[in-house]
Amino acid sequence: MTDGTAARSLWANGPFLRLWSGQTASAIGSQLSNLAIPVLAVSVLSASSFQVGLLGAVETAAFLVIGLPAGAWVDRWLKRRVMLFADLTRAIVLLAIPVLWFAGILNIWQLIVVAGLAGAATVFFEVAYQSYIPVLVPAGALAEANSRLETTQQLARVGGPAISGALLAVVRPAILIAGDALSYLLSFVVLSTIRDEEVRAARAERRPLVAEIREGMAFVLNEPLLRRIVLCTAVGNFFSTLTTTMLPVLVLRELHVGVAAWGVALSVGAVGGLLGALFSARIARRIGEGTVIPLSALGLGLGLLLLGLMPLAPHAAVPILVIAEFLVSFTVLIYNIAQVTFRQRICPRPLLGRMNASIRFVVWGVMPIAGIVSGLLSTAVGVVATVWIGGIGSTAACVFVLFSPLLGMRELPSEATVEPS
Repeated sequence: MTDGTAARSLWANGPFLRLWSGQTASAIGSQLSNLAIPVLAVSVLSASSFQVGLLGAVETAAFLVIGLPAGAWVDRWLKRRVMLFADLTRAIVLLAIPVLWFAGILNIWQLIVVAGLAGAATVFFEVAYQSYIPVLVPAGALAEANSRLETTQQLARVGGPAISGALLAVVRPAILIAGDALSYLLSFVVLSTIRDEEVRAARAERRPLVAEIREGMAFVLNEPLLRRIVLCTAVGNFFSTLTTTMLPVLVLRELHVGVAAWGVALSVGAVGGLLGALFSARIARRIGEGTVIPLSALGLGLGLLLLGLMPLAPHAAVPILVIAEFLVSFTVLIYNIAQVTFRQRICPRPLLGRMNASIRFVVWGVMPIAGIVSGLLSTAVGVVATVWIGGIGSTAACVFVLFSPLLGMRELPSEATVEPS
């Protein structure tokens, strides 16, 4: 299917358009919480560096704890229903934050519990979401579909932080989080209108849960290119989490950058993500579907390294933050669209949930560990040193794909090289 044909087919695909609109709503809402939660923790609840690290850890801990069985369960269940349940759960638990705040009893530990519960629901949503796209979209249109969904995400990131920063000047962070909860409710309503042809897996075809989990992990480990990508992503995520977990402390507490200025910097930087989403397919065609993966991984690491320069030039902290966020957003979107499309393309449909869950277990499972390490490391050697360690490690992670057959590869494979067992 040509790019033009794929684009036309998506505009005529009603279920995909509904999915797209629902995710647009939740993407906009998420930008409210992404800034409001760390501001609430650091500036309102006076959380310590370790508590900030723990907060960041529990947000993704569920991928480590329940990520693998979630994939097997999603393959057994109807994916749209899983997404509906996850949206409703996230809306309910996030609404607890403004309720507790109005009651005058909100503390950092309650915020951590809410983050953990929302993170558990996100595990199921994310695994089902990436496995649901191939249900609605033909294989030839997957790259275009992923590009559109990521473009919307980046549009939200462009305006979201600046709007959130401005709102936080007049509205309490807890109130802003309620807006995110409402966006999940809106996504729930839109998803409930989608009709698809997915059929629940027959009970007779099920095997023991452990065997099904093993099958999904085996597929990931036995595909040579996919294995390299997963290693690069996992190591990169670990070290980038060291940096991003401490970024609110560095910006707000160490460098005394105002919340509004931070929000504007993030919004301007997010323009890079928008451009990455819009031009990812064109860039991949120009330099190669395989080549774009290692080069974007290298660019991502260099962008995170730039954040370590802010304490060295505090008067230029905001411009440096803008440039770093631009480069990180641009490269991570190109990287993600390329590798997600690749794995959706080569994975048999019955394995999609387990494949996605296996990858998320590895690449997101390291993040809660890194969040705790970030808190401990910043306590031991300082916030600035932790940010530098994260940047150096993120840059080094690209070696898994930079020194591989991916570099110079014009087209990625369209089917698995190893048949699933």
